[in-house]
Amino acid sequence: MAGRSRARRLVLILGDQLNPDNPALDASDPDLDHVVMIETPGEAAFVPSHKQRIVVFLAAMRHHARYLKELGWRVRYTDLEQDCASLAAGLMAAIAQLQPEEVLLSEPGEWRVENDISDACERAGVPVRILDDRHFFLSRSEFAEYAGTRKSLVMEFFYRHMRKRLGVLIENGQPAGGKWNFDRDNRRSFGRHGPDEIPPPLRFEPDDITRDVIRAVEQRFKGHPGDIDEFGWPVTVDEARRALDDFITNRLPLYGRFQDAMWVDQPWLYHSLLSSVLNLRLLDPREVVERAVEAWRSGEAPLAAVEGLVRQLIGWREFIRGVYWLKMPPYGQLNGLGADRPLPGFFWDGDTDMHCLSQAIGQTLRLGYAHHIQRLMIIGNFALIAGLSPRQVCDWFLAVYVDAVEWVELPNTLGMALHGDHALVGTKPYAASANYIRKMSNYCRDCRYSPDRRIGSDACPFNTLYWDFLARHREQFAANPRMSLSVRNLDRLDEAELEEIRIAAGSFLDQLADER
Repeated sequence: MAGRSRARRLVLILGDQLNPDNPALDASDPDLDHVVMIETPGEAAFVPSHKQRIVVFLAAMRHHARYLKELGWRVRYTDLEQDCASLAAGLMAAIAQLQPEEVLLSEPGEWRVENDISDACERAGVPVRILDDRHFFLSRSEFAEYAGTRKSLVMEFFYRHMRKRLGVLIENGQPAGGKWNFDRDNRRSFGRHGPDEIPPPLRFEPDDITRDVIRAVEQRFKGHPGDIDEFGWPVTVDEARRALDDFITNRLPLYGRFQDAMWVDQPWLYHSLLSSVLNLRLLDPREVVERAVEAWRSGEAPLAAVEGLVRQLIGWREFIRGVYWLKMPPYGQLNGLGADRPLPGFFWDGDTDMHCLSQAIGQTLRLGYAHHIQRLMIIGNFALIAGLSPRQVCDWFLAVYVDAVEWVELPNTLGMALHGDHALVGTKPYAASANYIRKMSNYCRDCRYSPDRRIGSDACPFNTLYWDFLARHREQFAANPRMSLSVRNLDRLDEAELEEIRIAAGSFLDQLADER
């Protein structure tokens, strides 16, 4: 047995690499190699992670370790109780014990983690081999090759490229239905009366393994944000597939039509809730695409809904990952609009009289979840027009959502929400006044602020900040064709009103800073 304690190869599996077909496992032998998995308080506290985010990662890791042991793998598992200082420290301890000839792993989802692993292996004198992550439709090198042939990166053109490459929703060489996207059909609000009765999404009762993790998180991360009482996220491959079945059957048909809509006290609506299991690799995006297309072909879901989902999976998700690895590490330090205001305190408790933000942030802290329009057009929009520090906002988004991994969170937040990457991800800032929020939700109905007013004690801060934002960056936006209408509308305001707006916006933001 003494000989079995050593390993020919150390197979490192990270918390977001829990796919059964992990390429590092495929390249290894359970009789000769050891799997190493490491829980470390340092990773959970690198940003002050939401308690449910920590539980999702650790519960999924422990279930995966049990699955691998049942398959006959030798798993060296370091849990929280062992107080491993860092991922690098845990890896070096495993190398010292197992004395492998090499360390093998699939590509991490974060530049910092990949760099730390490479440094640790170098210090330990053991070579490391990092394999392409087959979870994605394109490898990093394939995206870099694609980017190298383009004058600029535009997601819409990339999406069409991927549709053609993969043959998804393509008929006789043309897009199914005669259009590449159905955005006009996929941006409806619920109107005055709100959504019809929506089947609630499948939630999963924690088993013994998950309950142990919940207890450990409650003890060790008491000061972290978020509630944990309503935990019900899928943490196994079986649960992930059941969640997919539930979405395809009960919510996909209306997902497209209402994917941008919001409603008070309705956190789930028609959304898939699959991003966490996709980002942990518990669910393969190919399976999701195939199931959705099958639902369209069988008449169970309209083309517009299926196209909207396909766009997210083979278009946006692949594009965002490609940009992240193409531009890191300097990408994370960009601040294209020079924003520098600190994060308001209500980001951590939801205590604000702006009803839309109270809803979106309160829901986030309770569930570790908000859908993409709540993130982009409520929370992200406020951070953009208020000029909040991109570093602080990005850290917050990484901390509070159960599906957050840096490769997807950083470009979405810095590029899409904050327009801070010099228009690399988004060709225009997604800035909006209260009119957008009123149109797409009923948040304004019970708010103390008026969505019709720009200045005054009852003026909606989104209005005041929106016009101040446009005025601050007018020269920069005037050169952007997609911002021409907004700039023309700004120019219709007289100088006296603009000065009132500037003073009101400054006073509001200073007050927020004082309340931190």
